[in-house]
Amino acid sequence: MVAYGAAVTAEQIDIIDLSCERDERELFAGLNCRLQAGEVLQVAGPNGAGKTSLLRILAGLMPATAGDIRYADRSILSGGGRDYWRRHLLFLGHATAIKATLSAEENLSWLCALDHPVERDAIWDALAAVGLRGYEDVPCRQMSAGQQRRVALARLRLQTAKPIWVLDEPFTALDQTAVRALEQQILAFARQGGIAVLTTHHSLDHLSEVRRLELGRMS
Repeated sequence: MVAYGAAVTAEQIDIIDLSCERDERELFAGLNCRLQAGEVLQVAGPNGAGKTSLLRILAGLMPATAGDIRYADRSILSGGGRDYWRRHLLFLGHATAIKATLSAEENLSWLCALDHPVERDAIWDALAAVGLRGYEDVPCRQMSAGQQRRVALARLRLQTAKPIWVLDEPFTALDQTAVRALEQQILAFARQGGIAVLTTHHSLDHLSEVRRLELGRMS
């Protein structure tokens, strides 16, 4: 189990009257939610309800139509608040962002260097922790979809100073052992002060610690 430490403690997130449109179609409107350190939020709802769009707004990859998101009482949608948020955020999208021609080590080295370089030994330790010992130098094009997913998830063990995780379908292509390990990793992260927001088609109903935000049910 990864120990994240006090440095990971998140500050309060407030989603305030948030609305989103895509292709001139309203996905959600008047969305309100508050998250505090130690919480895990599953964004749920039918296909097309705006789950991934909400995560992309959180990640700064698309604009909201209306409303605000505040972190540490600063708007994350513009100005200095956005920069402050990005320094605290780790986003893993549905696509792994893994380059097929690079090895597992090379992928993690350049992905982490976008924020803060990490040592080779740390990368190897992270790969071992996700079950990829011996794959450090293997080009990712030679890996299965599940193995490539685990390469991407190794970032959660390398960028441990980030107190906010936004994860879009992180359980995709994982076997049951890896699924259970990731569930426990997310819970451990929250228990030590982080906030995790995720979408998944995998049921988390057996985890009482996980809150649900249901989209697609507003009038």
